[in-house]
Amino acid sequence: MIYSTATVPVNPKGEVTLTRAQIWAGLELKALDACLFLPPGLCTRCDVIEESATHFVRDATIGGTDLREIITIEADRKVTFFQAEGPREGAIVNELYEDENGALQLRFYCYLGLRGKQPGGAEEQAEQAQFDGERGYKAALLSTLARTRELVVEGKL
Repeated sequence: MIYSTATVPVNPKGEVTLTRAQIWAGLELKALDACLFLPPGLCTRCDVIEESATHFVRDATIGGTDLREIITIEADRKVTFFQAEGPREGAIVNELYEDENGALQLRFYCYLGLRGKQPGGAEEQAEQAQFDGERGYKAALLSTLARTRELVVEGKL
């Protein structure tokens, strides 16, 4: 199994300050359309195909891989991406919370397996290293915050 986690401050010194409402709006927008938040060309398709009161389903092509995710939203707190189809199975979570000093933090964590691959095998170990590496999910959190800031400054969020 692959377990990875990263946490970053929402408002580090020197950056445009984001409110909880602004970062939450960014997280919701990212859940609806990953193409707006990932590096250009990485996400080439992101379509919401089903919506209900408790979740929505999106089909996406990210890094050349087709996947389907069931996404649940706990308002102002957490977005969970359940991997329904694609190379991975399990859940990816983006959580917004306040630390013991009241500072907003954005945390990522996942618990995943690779469909059809040996648990703990070379493929899972490579995925684990990728998630935990410099270009892994910590970088994705920082990218999400940067894009949200851009949208706020542009008056689009």
